[in-house]
Amino acid sequence: MILWWICALILLFVVLPIVTVLMMRIVAPVDRIRATVDDILYNGVILTGELDNVPAMLAETDNTVKEIGIGATRYVKRVGHLLNALGV
Repeated sequence: MILWWICALILLFVVLPIVTVLMMRIVAPVDRIRATVDDILYNGVILTGELDNVPAMLAETDNTVKEIGIGATRYVKRVGHLLNALGV
């Protein structure tokens, strides 16, 4: 019976504090990771809200590229005509 009490005291005063310290070493980083993940999620939701008008901006970019292509083609043709007229 004395051995039983000695084992119980060792468990209470040695093993339990060691387990508590080890658990705190695990729980603290997990809490920091959770806070970081929550921050990433919050900012990700904000970012997705900013991407709603991307299709309209891409359509505007496509139109601008087409207009630039038309203007560049006209310019090259006129320069070609001038060079041909000069005999170059």
